[in-house]
Amino acid sequence: MQFPDRREAGRALAGKLTDLQERGLLDDPVVLALPRGGVPVADEVARVLNAPLDVVVARKIGAPFQPELGVGAVAGDAPPLYDPVLLGQLGLTEDELRPIAEREQTELRRRENVYRHGRPPLELEGRSAVLVDDGVATGSTARAALRAVRRAHPARTYLAAPVCSPQAVELLSDAADQVVCVEVPPAFGSVGFWYERFPQLTDGEVLDILHVKG
Repeated sequence: MQFPDRREAGRALAGKLTDLQERGLLDDPVVLALPRGGVPVADEVARVLNAPLDVVVARKIGAPFQPELGVGAVAGDAPPLYDPVLLGQLGLTEDELRPIAEREQTELRRRENVYRHGRPPLELEGRSAVLVDDGVATGSTARAALRAVRRAHPARTYLAAPVCSPQAVELLSDAADQVVCVEVPPAFGSVGFWYERFPQLTDGEVLDILHVKG
């Protein structure tokens, strides 16, 4: 199944989450988007759940020789989270990756400042934190983001996405209290494959959405 766009995917995902809310499993929710692609999806979810919308910025740490190959990720104030198996396979060490991790942390802070305009993150303690992305392929970035969310002591954490790979669902099953996906295709490919329209978003488009909710 292909979603027409991120907005339609967000409405489909909201239907799944509404069912949890009606069963009393999603009390006092806060919706947290992974920018940029997760923001329009999360905006639809927040509207349906009547919940506030915030962002959790996470950044992939790429291999030095292949930046698109994620070997770890950073999110929030937590230290980098690496894939030890992949590091071993590639012969990389955390010390070698420190300059890349520091660069990504700097970009993370810049984006947080842009998206929040200096306001603090929403209070999560004792609430249901719903982390939303437009799709989850490997789950490494989402895992780092969930770890950062847990540091704010929510009552429950959910990872929610319109489409997830089976591997990501397995990886994240111990990082979130529940993983909620509309589709979990066995042959995943890439996130963009599951959308008819999948344009890259700009910071300006993200800000337009966040200002509407803010």
